[in-house]
Amino acid sequence: MMRVTLKRRKVVVIGGGITGLTAAFYLQQNAKEHNLPLDVVLVESTLRLGGKIQTLRKNGFIIERGPESFFDQCGSVRRLASDLGIAHELVHNNSGQTYVAVGSELYPLPNNFMFGGSPKVSSIITTGLISLSGKIRAAGDLFLPKSTDEKDEPIGDFFRRRFGKEVVENLVEPLLAGTFAGDIDHLSLRAMFPQFYQLEKDYRSLILGMKKKGTSIYAFDQLDGERMFYGTFHNGLETLVESLEEQLAPSTVLKGAKVEGIDKLADGSMKIHLNNVSPIQADAVIMTTPFNVAKGILHKYDVMQSLPNMNSATIATVTMAFKKQQMKKYKDAMNFFVSRNSDFAITSCTWSNRKWDDVVPDGYELLRVYIGRVGDEAIVELSDSEIEKTVLQDLQKAIGLQDAPLFTVVTRWKQSMPQYTVGHEERLDHLKQELEKQFPHIKLSGSSYEGISVPDCVVQGKNAASEVLATIFEEQYETV
Repeated sequence: MMRVTLKRRKVVVIGGGITGLTAAFYLQQNAKEHNLPLDVVLVESTLRLGGKIQTLRKNGFIIERGPESFFDQCGSVRRLASDLGIAHELVHNNSGQTYVAVGSELYPLPNNFMFGGSPKVSSIITTGLISLSGKIRAAGDLFLPKSTDEKDEPIGDFFRRRFGKEVVENLVEPLLAGTFAGDIDHLSLRAMFPQFYQLEKDYRSLILGMKKKGTSIYAFDQLDGERMFYGTFHNGLETLVESLEEQLAPSTVLKGAKVEGIDKLADGSMKIHLNNVSPIQADAVIMTTPFNVAKGILHKYDVMQSLPNMNSATIATVTMAFKKQQMKKYKDAMNFFVSRNSDFAITSCTWSNRKWDDVVPDGYELLRVYIGRVGDEAIVELSDSEIEKTVLQDLQKAIGLQDAPLFTVVTRWKQSMPQYTVGHEERLDHLKQELEKQFPHIKLSGSSYEGISVPDCVVQGKNAASEVLATIFEEQYETV
């Protein structure tokens, strides 16, 4: 008679952001479901979990210090919420007008340019965002051949080639820079927006491709035929983090411990060295820290050392509360993005109370502003009062706001937005191959690798958990 015995295994997850939390949760869920003898330890260097997801709940205001929502194209957050039992807490955004600031003026964004159906040519023709010559050049996309070059290219070069300089400066760059705080002349098209690369390959013209697919700039791969929305949770995005932490097994999380290095042991396991507690021996490791931190942890080995450090953008979020009567213009506005051809220091502004229900008490407005981007990091180093003054000056010019806020919350995120520069996918493939050779039981996962959004990080965390379980238990069957 054959009996299968599995040795008890331990997995260490390094980093307690959304990727690490997701990985730890699904490790434990899968182990429980398949009766696997597994111990999981999640190590976080700070005293809180969630990484950049931070929700401040203050006197009836729900303020997001970091990301304020997610665009769940693949449904990963919705599935995670269901697995956690909090799907009923999910909410999606209200609709409203988006503007783009060019010079000192705000222009409405052409209909359907960002979400919900293919872009309407008529709205692009009539928009004041682009001059007549710019519109004629943009129409060239309908006739231009597709590129035969298979190499990666900067996002800026790609869109200038298809639509011309003016569309890039006044439409594409404000939307992408306002979201990713990056320099589109260095960001990788293939890594950040592979759907555009594929659209040109499949349809030649981006305009024709979007119309045939019935989708717009962000609405590719709609989930089960549904229109996609931005999503969050009823009491803020940190609801997801709190639920994950609550449902992890007792003694899973080790906070306030920094991983300083990893040693390979003769039996194939690893020793994880920490700054303030005894080392932990593990059969597998999931590293969800930023690339540069992971590189430092593995400093004894050459697996990552040949790759250059990854650049990251430094930004700040500035949230200001006002009384409704203080907002006298742009009452239809949901948000506006800022072109570099403008007179503003801020990169985007959102009326949070218009985008989401129940985030402010009755009679108030809540503005959320981004400031800082690649090439303009110094502004984030200003004092809170100086940043508030700069933002108020911009809001006065942009929307005619004259009064001081009731309160302001400034949150700095230094080197927090990974920049996938040209060649990112090639470097990532090389890294995976080297890691498989030298550290087959280490998985790199998180915003430095295969997507910086919350849904991307959830997918990576869940996939890493599945891959690690398959690896460490694959060869552990013994015939007794």
